[in-house]
Amino acid sequence: MKKINAAIVGASGYTGIELIKILINHPNFNLSYAGTSEGGVKISDLHPSLLHVVDIDVKKSDAREIAKTCELAFLALPHKTAMEFAKELLNLGVKVVDLSADYRLSLENYEKHYGVHLDKEHLKNAVYGLPELNREKIKKASLVANPGCYPTASILAIAPFAPYIKKETPIFIDAKSGVSGRGKKITESEHFVNVNENFLTYNALKHRHEPEIAEILTLHGIANNIHFVPHLLPITRGMLVSAYIQVNTEIDAFKVLTSFYKDEQFVRIRENTVSLKLTAGTNFCDIFAIQKDDIVFVSSSIDNLLRGASAQAVVNANLMFGFEESAGIPKVSYVP
Repeated sequence: MKKINAAIVGASGYTGIELIKILINHPNFNLSYAGTSEGGVKISDLHPSLLHVVDIDVKKSDAREIAKTCELAFLALPHKTAMEFAKELLNLGVKVVDLSADYRLSLENYEKHYGVHLDKEHLKNAVYGLPELNREKIKKASLVANPGCYPTASILAIAPFAPYIKKETPIFIDAKSGVSGRGKKITESEHFVNVNENFLTYNALKHRHEPEIAEILTLHGIANNIHFVPHLLPITRGMLVSAYIQVNTEIDAFKVLTSFYKDEQFVRIRENTVSLKLTAGTNFCDIFAIQKDDIVFVSSSIDNLLRGASAQAVVNANLMFGFEESAGIPKVSYVP
């Protein structure tokens, strides 16, 4: 079978290198284009770990050049920048998986939290790329909005309990991420001396992912108030989300989860707890839940760079092109 040529726009970042690592071993995609804002270097100059592994030139990102050879483009770009590339690529017939926030939200929510949207035409047709909830739509999509790490872990944990959540009660989400989730461009709070042996909250109750989580959960029957607090862990990668929800009946939380995800190969339900180590390096989302009185505690763990970004993006691409969903996707965690 002829491989599909794929491009990575924004190849210099953490999600960029994770996409590279997956695509160079993918049975159906061929990494034929790597782009950055400047170009002019080898891929191993950007990522020294790729020396003698990948030998391609990094080009200055150009949508028209990509469209000459590629059927697919992954956009690992900041919001606002991503939509400019996506619009041009889509008009040239290239399918797009966008890892930014540019196509994840409704127009109203996007402009409230990010500013003016420059591609309203394609925003209407974008599909939210959470396969467990939108698989059939993803298969038909030309533009997939790949979810962020916090929304992925939060939505997958909470969605199965939709029939049981008490209406108008708040849902509290306590989320913790490794430092790589903040990207390569760091602020003072992410310097080693501030992160090492430390643990902190940031953007409490006002993080941009809160409206994304709320919007998607509302679409799936959970219209409760979402209260989201992120934390920064002194680790490189990994994410653990704990959510507290009030239910209207006694349930077996484990059975609710296993029933909801019975056919899902990348969601694992654990009986006792979840662990960052068991999902690091994989596309798995591990979930654990328990009920006490009318409160359900549910916790999920993902690799923020893989299930929360690059591996999930490739799963979406697999679906878009009719390939096996798990093709090329990492399944073995980084242990010990």
